[in-house]
Amino acid sequence: MAQIPDTVRGFVFACTNASQSECFNRLLFGTSKLYGAAAIRVRKGDFLFLLNLDTDFLYGVFKAVSDGKNNLEPKAWNGKYPYQVRVEPVGEIIPLQDAKKLLSRLGVSRSSPMGKSTTLKLVELFRPYSMPVKDWQQYLLEAEANKELKISEPRHWELLGRIEKSIDDSLEELPLLEATTLWDFPRQSFGRNPKGDNKYPGVTPAQLIWNLVWRYTEPGDLVVDPMCGSGTTLDVCKEEGRKAICYDIAPPSGRPDIIQNDSRKIPLDDNVVDLVFVDSPYGDNIKYNDYPACIGKISSETDAFYDELEKVISECHRILKPGKVLCWLIGDQWVKARFTPVGFKLYQRLCKYFETVDIICITRRGQSSNTSLWYNRARRFNFYLRGFKYLFIMRKPSTEEKKNEKSRKIDWTYYERK
Repeated sequence: MAQIPDTVRGFVFACTNASQSECFNRLLFGTSKLYGAAAIRVRKGDFLFLLNLDTDFLYGVFKAVSDGKNNLEPKAWNGKYPYQVRVEPVGEIIPLQDAKKLLSRLGVSRSSPMGKSTTLKLVELFRPYSMPVKDWQQYLLEAEANKELKISEPRHWELLGRIEKSIDDSLEELPLLEATTLWDFPRQSFGRNPKGDNKYPGVTPAQLIWNLVWRYTEPGDLVVDPMCGSGTTLDVCKEEGRKAICYDIAPPSGRPDIIQNDSRKIPLDDNVVDLVFVDSPYGDNIKYNDYPACIGKISSETDAFYDELEKVISECHRILKPGKVLCWLIGDQWVKARFTPVGFKLYQRLCKYFETVDIICITRRGQSSNTSLWYNRARRFNFYLRGFKYLFIMRKPSTEEKKNEKSRKIDWTYYERK
């Protein structure tokens, strides 16, 4: 008898009363960019479920008959839900009542795939009463999905026995898009596979890259990192279906996919890149490599440091498509009783070429001064440890935007103070 493979996964998509009929008529599930990272991980043969947010019904079981992709049917739902997968029902579709409570009990989120144990627990709730468990699992493996959709009477899952979350589930938990301008990532990486090397000097948090990739690009877009260090950007882009070209002046050994190159001259044509990310040196406080021309060997207390970074800024502007975004991570410096506003000085240079989208504060973690000894010194000797970095999000203006730029008047809504 065939066994359910360990690689089996489940995904929950959502609809409303307004969109449910289109899901069923097209046999197509879709979602917005908010849950796009989960959708593109769907593979043919995965088990899928549809949650109606209005009725609180969970419909199942469906099987994916395509991989999850962007815009399989561009006109579906008037383009609102472009991350899509084709589905077909496995047997008769059963609606489970009180679905949100059920998913909460199981620890299931629409933003991440379910592992094997959770998927099997959920699938079991849709088993026909007359069919034994072993026969049901065999049926799920062998039954061919069909295009004829039959929906049975609703069923209440609480009548089927105790439901608990699987503790040792093979779950791949994905990040969520950040909603504020303060980002804090306790871990350098996420998911099953490491992104970059968490021992590399000044390594970038992988969730930071993930957020930028999902906010400002689509699958298949080109991302460039001219100072990629240990390759965090490259690793994130591979998982998220983006093309990536990553350079470093001194690539680490064991990473042949990182191209040796000085960021002051990027070997790409004009206007070809969809997103550029830069995590540059903040001065000469870290020894990155022995390359003599490394910008990280120049003090951020000198104009020469910013002059060299401006050469990188100019190259980023050249290769970016109009309307696309450059994201630059930088921190300030305080050393030997002198503060250097590295972020502000860099921002002045960026504004020569780009318009500002927003500025994010990134909580600093993992630096050598993050110890009780240094906290005590900061209090005793009246100085501050660096607690955050700047993430400057800058857009390359298009000619049309400049031409049509007008002054505007904001109609603010004022609230009375109580």
